[in-house]
Amino acid sequence: MRLVSRVYTYARALRGVEIIGNGSGSHHELRKLSTRMELMISATRKCGGVYLYSNQRGCDGGRTYYDGCAMIVVNGRIVAQAPQFDVHEVHVISATIDLDDVRSYRACNPAFGIQAARMATDEGGAGRHGLSCNDIELGQSSTNNSRPKVSSEDLELRIASPEEECCLGPACWMWDFLRRSGAAGSFYPTLRGWMIASTDNEQTKSNTLCFLPLGGADSSSVAAIVAVMCILVTKAARENPEGDEMASYVLHTTFMGTENSSSVTNSRAKRLGDAIGSYHLSIKIDVMVTAVLQVFHLTTGRMPRFSSRGGTITEDLALQNIQARLRMVTAYLMAQLLPWVRGRSGFLLVLGSANVDEGLRGYMTKYDCSSADLNPIGSISKGDLKRMLVFLSKEYPGFDVLSEIANAPPTAELRPIDQATATPEAGHSQTDEEDMGMSYEELGYFGRLRKISRYGPVSMFKKLLMTWNHLAPSEVAEKVKRFFYYYSVNRHKMTTITPSYHAEAYSPDDNRFDLRQFLYNTKWTRQFASIDKLAAQYTTEDDNKDKAD
Repeated sequence: MRLVSRVYTYARALRGVEIIGNGSGSHHELRKLSTRMELMISATRKCGGVYLYSNQRGCDGGRTYYDGCAMIVVNGRIVAQAPQFDVHEVHVISATIDLDDVRSYRACNPAFGIQAARMATDEGGAGRHGLSCNDIELGQSSTNNSRPKVSSEDLELRIASPEEECCLGPACWMWDFLRRSGAAGSFYPTLRGWMIASTDNEQTKSNTLCFLPLGGADSSSVAAIVAVMCILVTKAARENPEGDEMASYVLHTTFMGTENSSSVTNSRAKRLGDAIGSYHLSIKIDVMVTAVLQVFHLTTGRMPRFSSRGGTITEDLALQNIQARLRMVTAYLMAQLLPWVRGRSGFLLVLGSANVDEGLRGYMTKYDCSSADLNPIGSISKGDLKRMLVFLSKEYPGFDVLSEIANAPPTAELRPIDQATATPEAGHSQTDEEDMGMSYEELGYFGRLRKISRYGPVSMFKKLLMTWNHLAPSEVAEKVKRFFYYYSVNRHKMTTITPSYHAEAYSPDDNRFDLRQFLYNTKWTRQFASIDKLAAQYTTEDDNKDKAD
């Protein structure tokens, strides 16, 4: 009986198998392709052989995207590789190989020969017959006396950067969703926008369109991803004479402002809409907010106020939430009627823009921008999204505004602007990180330790105490306790979250990847008491060490 089972690839190689095939079903996650390549290269480098790797491609009908990238690996060298992201359904790759290269490679490894001979003895000494130079050449008939083909040369590894993965993966996933939803026609990008080319079957199929509230870095990331999707599909249409089978796609964007919105954000939204060529609107929803508050006033006789104007925290949050929720109502109204306004048939698909960090922390209003038909960035961190925006601003001409958006402080713009610091050039005084009480970078640590490392409050505190050694134990303790309090008190929000593209292993998506309870004891009595005790102990040890020094 073996303590550890043999690796399939190694076991077959020791038995003389020279070509191994792997029909895989591996879904995409950021930075995952490097792991796949390392496994295949390592396996064939250790024992030699030809590794044929294929993978599914496209949306599986759910939140995951299978990113293809078939490969042929020979003795630790990649000789053929298919694209990882594009809108084609199938990619076929080929390479010319020489099996004598495999035998020579294995013969140079004495340890491999000893193990292979021992295995043959253990199995009764049954010999294997391998193809020799006297046998029929693979791919050639016995009457073909032509010179053998030269083996394929090594390829330089093509691995997309995380910034590319952030935009290309969701773009291909959304295209599959749109393609299967019954859309018709094809599109072509121009310098000023996306143009529709109608097809004969336009009467029998509906145009699938997109509507997106635009403003900050998250919504701009979604808009940029849609623009990249359009570029990918257009490129494929030009290469493929059957391009008129592709679905037409038009992106509608809007800036839904209130009296609390800054002119700077409005300007960025308009410039981004112009850059990506969307049908862009800029509207004010103050009249809707006032109407709802009047209903409340007529019912209760009370009128809530912002905290900066003498109100309580409860009043302040209620006033922020009503603005956010009315944006969702407005978005679906526009999504239903804009095709009619523009004289077109079909429907608009509403895209959400809540990132993975906000979902983990619960820093979002239920049924606001977090509620939509699809969310391309729901499992991508804020840091990756900002880096993606900077990458796209350099990669595509005309997308310069994305860099400006990435460098702007994240803000919800739901509270009144501080008039003391207000200028036409300045952004809003309300910032997300100040509201959350933690940074997006810290949320990235919390998310990975909670989900991937499976750490609870106490284990996370111990780990971060080593990682954040520039902070006092009491500060680390406070940050960990604050995170777990808000995680538990807002966990119920994830049960109704919009379906999002799966891109991170620490995604808090309630549907498949994070099946957790949504009712917690938010006091975490025992865990927080243990953290406080450890923090006091470590603080005393640090003080004693300082005195000794």
